[in-house]
Amino acid sequence: MRLEERMSRALERVNNDRYILSLAVGQRADELSKGAKPLLEKNTQNMKYTDIAIDEIANGLLVIDSLVNKK
Repeated sequence: MRLEERMSRALERVNNDRYILSLAVGQRADELSKGAKPLLEKNTQNMKYTDIAIDEIANGLLVIDSLVNKK
């Protein structure tokens, strides 16, 4: 799947709020860089932390309810 498609799916998960998505991706990428295990089933060894985070959100594996529902 292309990056544009993955980003579109991830944006849908956060009510199309790019700011919330960028915060969530940044925080998750930081967690991954510090040793957190990816939630994806596929091999993530050659993926960037931000790509892993975007895929986790797009696939509904990482839920950001606390940020989305604060509106």
